[in-house]
Amino acid sequence: MILLYLTIFILSFFILAFASKRLVISLTKIAKFLGWKEFVVAFFTMALASSIPNLSIGISSALHKIPQLSLGDVIGGNIIDLTLVAALAVLISKNGLKSAGRTVQGSAIFVLLIAVLPLVLMIDGMISRIDGLVLILAFFIYVFWLFGKKERFRKVYNNNNNKFKSGHVFKNIFFLFSSLILLLLAAEGIVRSVTYFSSILSIPLALIGILIIGLGNALPELFFTIQAAKKGKGWMVIGNLMGSIIFLMTLVLGIVVLICPIEINDFSPFAIGRFFLIISAIFFLFFLRTGKKITKKEAWVLLSIYLIFVIAEILFY
Repeated sequence: MILLYLTIFILSFFILAFASKRLVISLTKIAKFLGWKEFVVAFFTMALASSIPNLSIGISSALHKIPQLSLGDVIGGNIIDLTLVAALAVLISKNGLKSAGRTVQGSAIFVLLIAVLPLVLMIDGMISRIDGLVLILAFFIYVFWLFGKKERFRKVYNNNNNKFKSGHVFKNIFFLFSSLILLLLAAEGIVRSVTYFSSILSIPLALIGILIIGLGNALPELFFTIQAAKKGKGWMVIGNLMGSIIFLMTLVLGIVVLICPIEINDFSPFAIGRFFLIISAIFFLFFLRTGKKITKKEAWVLLSIYLIFVIAEILFY
């Protein structure tokens, strides 16, 4: 069994790398076809797809009356997106991660508020079904804001797209969905293999959710981000990161809570995660808004925050 799961783990990584590279190409062409900004296309397509593993784990944990696992997954996933994924994207890119657009700057404020919102709702020791509705409502408020003005999502492309519109649109849609399926299957393989190894090592459930499953579910956007950064698609990187955070903290967590409210009798497993989530969100927003980009020096700060978070979770759990 150990050899089988090890093979699945290694093979899944190769599939992730291939599928994410193909996905960047397809998303770029579809953005041109729709006349949408690459930020918006990545936000709704990649971020939604990468949230599906989190949602499946969330629903399963809620049905088994252990929604705390989903909460740990969401908190851990968001910390990873705000630190590790963002930092690697900046370090791989040539000139840092630019964020000069008004849409990105406005979205950054939403990201900070939404990242903190569940932490505020759990102060009373529970995230209730009413709280779940509040989280889902927050998502739709952002969507209405994004599509409220045409300049927030429309983009004029200079090159001629007639050939693409007539001959290649369905081909690229097929590549898009096939790449997404491969990404999700590969992520599932990694999560299952890592969970198997963690069970052998007797790692606690909450720690599995925050560190292992959170990292495993973040792999699709991590590989997608690396490929997008290599090709200089900074808008796709930011759209994917912000979309993942907003989807996880609103729709995914909201649906889980509607199925089974999260009662938190012991805050200690989540104390470190909550602290680092707030710190990560603040630093990410600060770096994004100062100089209108995240520099390589700032990327090392974000990466350091993630490493300190992992060490703290292991040492003080």
